[in-house]
Amino acid sequence: MTQEQWTAVDHYFTDLLVPPDPALDAALQTSAAAGLPPHNVSPNQGKLLLLLAQIQGARTILEIGTLGGYSTIWLARALPSDRRLITLEVDPKHAEIARVNIAHAGLSDIVDLRLGQALSTLPQIAAEGHTFDLIFIDADKPNNPDYFTWALKLSRSGSLIIADNVVRNGAVVDSSSSDPSVQGVRRFNELLASEPRVNATAIQTVGSKGYDGFAIAIVTTDQ
Repeated sequence: MTQEQWTAVDHYFTDLLVPPDPALDAALQTSAAAGLPPHNVSPNQGKLLLLLAQIQGARTILEIGTLGGYSTIWLARALPSDRRLITLEVDPKHAEIARVNIAHAGLSDIVDLRLGQALSTLPQIAAEGHTFDLIFIDADKPNNPDYFTWALKLSRSGSLIIADNVVRNGAVVDSSSSDPSVQGVRRFNELLASEPRVNATAIQTVGSKGYDGFAIAIVTTDQ
């Protein structure tokens, strides 16, 4: 199989199962026009996040890594109108574009976008007494172990923790890699494996975003 074939199959399923959506399409276009890196999830992956949040019956969601708000829109659409999604973004330009995209999707009243280093913002969120039904980790990979530690602190029994980009085009198996992102993901995966409070797995994916994968964990005990 080739990248061209993976992308064609992604487009096939997207055309069948992910109808065109003006707000989501505009979010991608606005982000690309502003020069944001093309690191957003694919449409199929966005739909998966929506379905997982709906299956979970999520009423509170935390997203670590907003970028242009594409995955934020997918996740926020799973929430009741009286609930909130908190999303964290370090880059002011990314946050500005995300706010435009979120507003265009009619979700400004649901989404609370917080600008700043996530490892500085997360203690503030904990001090506010928040716990979350679903936490999506999709930010700088070297800090994934710390994000997972905070995700546990901000969870309850039954919370779902999802992390993107855990395969790294297969490089995750290379223990000698000098790539900080690979090593961050490896440490994160090792924490998942050794943490008695979660039950976790990881799935490999191929498609328009290349070869990568998700880790999915359910918290099994209260903190």
